Amino acid sequence: MNFDLSKEKGPFDIIGDVHGCLAELKEMLTLLGYHQKQDSFYHPAGRKIIFLGDLGDRGPSSLKSIKMAMLMVQMGNALYVPGNHCKKLSRYLAGRSVQVKYGLEKTVEELKKLTSVEREIFTKAFTDFYQRSSPYLLLDNGNLVVAHAGIKEQMIGRVGKKIESFCLYGDTTGQVTPDGLPVRRDWAKHYRGKALVVYGHTPVKKPEFRNNTIDIDTGCAMGGYLTALRYPERELIQVPAQEVYYIRQ
Repeated sequence: MNFDLSKEKGPFDIIGDVHGCLAELKEMLTLLGYHQKQDSFYHPAGRKIIFLGDLGDRGPSSLKSIKMAMLMVQMGNALYVPGNHCKKLSRYLAGRSVQVKYGLEKTVEELKKLTSVEREIFTKAFTDFYQRSSPYLLLDNGNLVVAHAGIKEQMIGRVGKKIESFCLYGDTTGQVTPDGLPVRRDWAKHYRGKALVVYGHTPVKKPEFRNNTIDIDTGCAMGGYLTALRYPERELIQVPAQEVYYIRQ
């Protein structure tokens, strides 16, 4: 669980929450200049993808999206930080008691179609993948940080349960909205760190740089866009959702 990859300078292509949108992910990778080799993608100029977590749930192809991301990381063509949906899936696969909703039900449907051997293989592969991951990554001599839900400047360079929770869920207040979603503080409003923080987790209509942070989750599974940020260029690339796969209840 090494968060400090300062010597990795990129260039990177950072992709927001995929949520099982495999067709849009493949279109994005092609648009970014990646070449497909069997079930993986690589960039001829050596660029790397960074996945911001929440690879599955909600979209139609969660298992294939997860498998492709895992393979790209294994081949050295991508990096990954986990999202809250990734943690929930790891807990489900371990037999822990979790609520099978908010998109997990679609991944569970896919899992039920596997043979017992296929499910065992996937469970081991994803569990190992998740457990090896770090809640955030510090890159490019400390000039770039990626975390699923963001990170405060005073947390950068440290690890701990509170930091891990922040990276997965954001700055939660402990309260919930009438529709059952956690109330979150706007941590980016007060961010003053030197590192650019790229995150996702909370869907936005339009990604915008705020105090050297940017949220690139644009709700692909809910009919929005899959968004990538090219680094260090700071160029945004978007692929529209092919359809609405998930409507939040």
